[in-house]
Amino acid sequence: MSGFYSTPCSAMAPGVTIPRHVHVQAYATIVLDGGYQEAGDGGRWDVRSGDVLLHAPFSAHWDLVTPRGARVLNLPLLAPIQLSACGQVGDLDLVIRLTMRDQVEAAAVLMQNWRQTQNALNDAPDLMAHAMSDADPFGVQSWASANGVSRVTAFRCFRSAYGVEPTRYRVEARARAAWQMIVSSKLSLAEVAAAAGYADQAHMSRDVKAFTGRSPGVWRSGDGLKHSFKTEMHQY
Repeated sequence: MSGFYSTPCSAMAPGVTIPRHVHVQAYATIVLDGGYQEAGDGGRWDVRSGDVLLHAPFSAHWDLVTPRGARVLNLPLLAPIQLSACGQVGDLDLVIRLTMRDQVEAAAVLMQNWRQTQNALNDAPDLMAHAMSDADPFGVQSWASANGVSRVTAFRCFRSAYGVEPTRYRVEARARAAWQMIVSSKLSLAEVAAAAGYADQAHMSRDVKAFTGRSPGVWRSGDGLKHSFKTEMHQY
């Protein structure tokens, strides 16, 4: 999983593919220059200068950088975010200036003024990503059959767009949904497992621990939050 460092700006080399990776903390990416395509838990986005991507905790994505390259400014967020999304901020220059002085204040201003301005792409792999993210998801074979393609074609198409196999995407989406309910709701762990589409609590516990590094019991106690979100910030 990604670590965090003190300098929030980073450059994305022209034409590179940044391998899929998971971020522990919620954060915003301000695109300062250039552009890239990001494919993750919220879908796929073609972003360019002036766009602001919000990333939920434990978001996973890969990035395909345009031949021009890109420069981005990454800002940790404390506000609860459940799904990554793309938008813009009214006074972006103010947020950028504040980021250099006080990241907490900058994040507060960003969240107060952010608005979604772009819908995720809606091609076949994106429709499949939505299907894999449901609490009662289609299996890959069922989705492929319903959409008139072979299972091999579905796998290949999805992996080329999202950088991961659809089966793995489905496992992560379900574990992320369970984690969100564990830390934000009063449902019992058994109820969380059922709501997230697991056959039983034990299966959920294994997936959540494998994905987040901590068991549902640790997250529910609050210890996971205390130790996971202290100093992390996005890094490529």
